[in-house]
Amino acid sequence: MGGAFARHLLSEGFSVHGFDIDAGRRAALKRLGGQAAASIAAVLRVCDIVVTSLPSIAAVEAAFFGKGGIVASARRGTVIIETSTLPLAVKQRLHDACAKRGVTVLDCPVSGTGAQAANRDIAIYASGAKAAYVRAEAALKGFSRSVYYCGEFGNGSKLKYVANLLVTIHNVSTAEAMVLGMKSGIDLELLYQVIRDGAGNSRMFEVRGPLMIAGDYSQATMKVDVYKKDIDIIEQFAADLHCPLPLFEASKPLYAAAYAQGRALEDTAAVCAVLEQMAGVNRSSGPQKSGRSTRSSTSTKRKAGSISTRKRKTR
Repeated sequence: MGGAFARHLLSEGFSVHGFDIDAGRRAALKRLGGQAAASIAAVLRVCDIVVTSLPSIAAVEAAFFGKGGIVASARRGTVIIETSTLPLAVKQRLHDACAKRGVTVLDCPVSGTGAQAANRDIAIYASGAKAAYVRAEAALKGFSRSVYYCGEFGNGSKLKYVANLLVTIHNVSTAEAMVLGMKSGIDLELLYQVIRDGAGNSRMFEVRGPLMIAGDYSQATMKVDVYKKDIDIIEQFAADLHCPLPLFEASKPLYAAAYAQGRALEDTAAVCAVLEQMAGVNRSSGPQKSGRSTRSSTSTKRKAGSISTRKRKTR
């Protein structure tokens, strides 16, 4: 996500200063024409609009509360565009800690996959102080398809949970449709073309259908491992509200099965492979039968990153 944000902002004429714990990501930013900083604090010294895109609560804790992190280093008046999907309580803690230092955090989760971010095909659900939003609006529009101001802080996350609820269900319904097509002998390319043009279409059908047709989930736009966190957030949010989610609950075991089958680093479209196995589908060939390295037990370190922006001065 962060790399896509940086590329789009640079193309829109922003000066982008960024930091990531991965030196390779910093080098990638330099190749794009951005300024790679040696630390979060170094970014905050030159930018008053900051974008954070982080994969886990642990990464958020390090970026905001670690040594030289945002809470300690941000200057008064800085606006933080926080785009991660996190529990509301975590977002509120970031907001409150920064507010004490005169720094405003906006809750701005992203609706869309990494592939959609690369194509600038994401929506932003922005919430928080209106004055801060107005200051950050140009940057938000610089890396998204659309931006919605959703009112008080936290509304953005609530809407993102609803969006992810639908993503969770629609991803499984797409896989179920694909497997029914396989079992009935329909050509999957034809199925995709026809259903996409009719009432049964959904954005997940459009985005993840091609992955399911190919049977290759190695180039993940959302990893099963990372999405487990999002599922847990939705589940807790609904539980706190005593709101039943029967279709969501029916979908969850498919993601758990994909994880258990060693598909943690694959795209969540891999739920199709789980349903294929349940249905007794045996494709004659395809990457999903080849035992890719993504199924190994080797652990990988998640990357945490932040991007900050300054609009170039024009004369």
